Formats: sequence, structure tokens, C-alpha cells
Amino acid sequence: MSTLFDLSFFVTVPFWALMILAPTWRWTRTIIGSPWITLVPLVIWAIVAVPVLGAMWSLVTSPSLPAITEAVADPAVLTALWAQIIAWDLFLGRWIYLDSRDRGIHPLLMAPLLVGTILLSPIAFPIYLIVREVAGRVPARGSSAPQEASIPA
Repeated sequence: MSTLFDLSFFVTVPFWALMILAPTWRWTRTIIGSPWITLVPLVIWAIVAVPVLGAMWSLVTSPSLPAITEAVADPAVLTALWAQIIAWDLFLGRWIYLDSRDRGIHPLLMAPLLVGTILLSPIAFPIYLIVREVAGRVPARGSSAPQEASIPA
């Protein structure tokens, strides 16, 4: 179980490395543009979660702190939970990366925010939302002027 626990993070490292270390490389956007990158840790989640699905189902349908505390003592449940967190962080980091590239936010500002998303996404995500607001509206492609929000008629 320890191997799958570790693997659930390590399979995401290449995607994080692309977003942080090679954000402007043309293949980075192509690779990160696919939501399928989150499938890798979710496969690990499925491998670990299927055998304990009954226990996990009762946790999500009738959650309580004592029940969750007891459940995470099971390495399989904890590993499944970890893989789910890792997949979610990657999905969130992917959105932050793509949004920041569309908005032209400098990669040197984004690198620490993406590292923060790996480590503590509940803190990094609101910080990114503030950066996003400060950065302003998305410029139109091929233009340096802010793009006006369009309201459908």
C-alpha cells in the first residue's frame, strides 16, 4: 500500500514540472490542456478504493468525524483519499496554469503559486484568485487591449 501511496504523487510530478519549469514550452500547453492528465492518480485511486468501496461509501453518505478518523487508520482508505487529493490538486493546478497563461501572468509569479498549489491548495488557490483580479481581464488574442466581457443577448 505504501508504494501506491507514494506513486499517486510521483505520477503527477512530470505534469507539475512542465507547468512550473517549462511553462512557455509549446508542448506544455498541449499536454496540460488535456484534463486526462488527472486520470493517472485516479487509476491508483480506483485500484485502492474498489476493495474498500463499501467502507468509503458509508463515509461519504453518512460522514462523521469519528467514522472518518477510524477509516483513515486503514492504509487502503488513506491511500485512496490521498490519491483523490493529489488528483484534485493537479486538476486545480492545471486550471490555474491554463488561466494564468491566457491572462499573460508572468511564469515567475506563477511558479511559486503552483508549488503552493501542490503543497497547500486551500491557501494557494485564493491567492491566485487575487493575483488574477489584479492582473485584470483577459486580453484578446493578438491584442494588448483588455477584452470586454460579452453578455449574450
